[in-house]
Amino acid sequence: MDDDIRRLVLFDGPDRIVAGTEAVVSAAFQTALASSPQAALRVFDLQTGRAVDLDLRPTPPKRGRPRLGVSAREVTLLPRHWDWLAAQPGGASAALRRLVEQARKTAADDDARRRRIDAAYGFMVEMAGDARNFEEASRALFAGDRERLAALIAPWPADVRAQILDLFDGEAVSSP
Repeated sequence: MDDDIRRLVLFDGPDRIVAGTEAVVSAAFQTALASSPQAALRVFDLQTGRAVDLDLRPTPPKRGRPRLGVSAREVTLLPRHWDWLAAQPGGASAALRRLVEQARKTAADDDARRRRIDAAYGFMVEMAGDARNFEEASRALFAGDRERLAALIAPWPADVRAQILDLFDGEAVSSP
């Protein structure tokens, strides 16, 4: 999966309509809205679990130079940190990039787990914040107890329940 492509899911009330790229979900959204103007359509970002608004306006082609993906930002360090960075091969920027990459690799599993739980919780709040057992289900979610979470959300609508578990498991981009 390309990290630059935003993955979304479309719900009509508690029913999952489609999951996929923004283009796929936008097309399904427009079709669903045309066939049922009173539909309770909601779109969620599968990376964050948060509700998003779609921009359904036609997009003109972009002009100008493409972005190179490099951004300059301010970093505040103590003088001894700057001294150490300056003495590193390639200078401060190269040393910082190496340190960040090393930290990303070291913490990748924990970060991925935290992002999955946060996404599942974000979706759960939006779609089932007033549902029976919500508080207990939240506790099970943050404890990483999938079995208890599944048991607590069993009475919830099937597609909502499936989406929460997909997000928890890291399988959020699967379509129904």
